[in-house]
Amino acid sequence: MLFHSSLRKELARSFGATLVVLVTIVMTITLIRTLGQASRGIVNPQEVMLAMGYTMVGNMPPVLTLALFIAIVGTLSRMYRDSEMVIWFTAGRGLSSLIKPLLVFAWPVILAVGVLALAGWPWANLKTTELEDRYGSRGDLQRVAPGQFQESAGGNRVFFLDKDAPDNKSGNNVFIATTERGKEAITSARSGRVVAEGEGQFLVLSNGQRIERRAGATEMRVTEFSELGTRVGESAAEARSNLPTRTRSTLTLLRERTPQNLGELSWRLGLALAALNFAIIAIGVSSVNPRASRSGNMLFALFTFIVYFNLLNLGQSWIAGGRVGFLPFVAGLHGGVMGLALLWLARQHLNWRLWPQRRVRAGGGAA
Repeated sequence: MLFHSSLRKELARSFGATLVVLVTIVMTITLIRTLGQASRGIVNPQEVMLAMGYTMVGNMPPVLTLALFIAIVGTLSRMYRDSEMVIWFTAGRGLSSLIKPLLVFAWPVILAVGVLALAGWPWANLKTTELEDRYGSRGDLQRVAPGQFQESAGGNRVFFLDKDAPDNKSGNNVFIATTERGKEAITSARSGRVVAEGEGQFLVLSNGQRIERRAGATEMRVTEFSELGTRVGESAAEARSNLPTRTRSTLTLLRERTPQNLGELSWRLGLALAALNFAIIAIGVSSVNPRASRSGNMLFALFTFIVYFNLLNLGQSWIAGGRVGFLPFVAGLHGGVMGLALLWLARQHLNWRLWPQRRVRAGGGAA
């Protein structure tokens, strides 16, 4: 049908333009945040663009959903303002007949949101975490610059040394101040090197002394050593076991149905279901009075988007905390939103009114 094809073409143009604007905004925010992480030593400065790319992949589901929502609302609102919807209604077609062409246009976007939410989101988070862990768990001697005090990855050690090895795994004149388990220790040594044993890394100091005391106490213990080893960082097995929930695959979440995993699963499924619901909500939100403000319905649409996604985040925390079940929340939120959207659409399609209009009699009185 000519009307359907022209509608889909206009939706495609609007969706493309909106997506470019949103991606540009998100990329700018992501770049600023990633540069801040690099300046704080969380991300390798040489891997800023890689970390930024992974973050963008993880952020694409809500960006695609918002672009689709804005494109539908903007296109249909323009049709209302230009009286094109009047022609559509005069031809005997109602709002319900818009559902099919809109879903024909929207289903590839909804499918992409689902794939990115279920597979792309955990993969991007896992890669970002690996970048941070690899940079954060490197040898403590590698973290510091010659002649400068530098904090360790865990924040419980302060280092000072003079490097002279080209491999950045050893140095001279080492000074380490440690605060751990209620003890304060100052260790100095003539030299130090990083040794890898198995999956762990150890800092081996040679020819030095260690001054140790409990926090708040005055007694000190002085120990001289010819060689002292201390573990730095954590093993790869420990790092894998401590991975956050957002980095685990969807199949892992389904196999291990802990409250935290179910909360994360509700967020991922919710992104795909929300994209479908927003395509229906947009039809009802788009109804606009040509004489009213042009930005009113768009502001209301953005407010609806923010509230919906905040409910997704709130539900994730509730499920993870055991306050509500997975199935009741998913069915209640997304099924309830779908039911309200269809009810709103039916009210506009059938011109339902919450209360009857008052009729005016010929004599001027109201009936």
